Amino acid sequence: VQLQASGGGLVQAGGSLRLSCAASGGTFSGYRMGWFRQAPGKEREFVAAIVWSGGSTLYADSAKGRFTVSRDSAKNTIYLQMNSLKPEDTAVYYCAARRSSWHSLIPSGYGYWGQGTLVTVSS
Repeated sequence: VQLQASGGGLVQAGGSLRLSCAASGGTFSGYRMGWFRQAPGKEREFVAAIVWSGGSTLYADSAKGRFTVSRDSAKNTIYLQMNSLKPEDTAVYYCAARRSSWHSLIPSGYGYWGQGTLVTVSS
């Protein structure tokens, strides 16, 4: 399984970005796909997750109401739409995959990772 994240960049506070994560190297039914982020000097933290088959989602409190995770099965891609961005959202964002029947909120619960994409929110 390979994951390729993209879509990061510099945006002003209040703006929006959409991150993409292209998945390849397998079939993803039975997988749960997660987004994590890591700010400088901080631990990697859970942002959102989605079930590949069925599309149910889970969000960190910091993401609820502002971020939306979705997937396009035909394109083997998941997305993270981020609105109302704040300077504290500045981080490297990673997509991850785990083959499991339940979500995990910790990085060690995921066996596959993309390379990360930097999001910088200026005030």
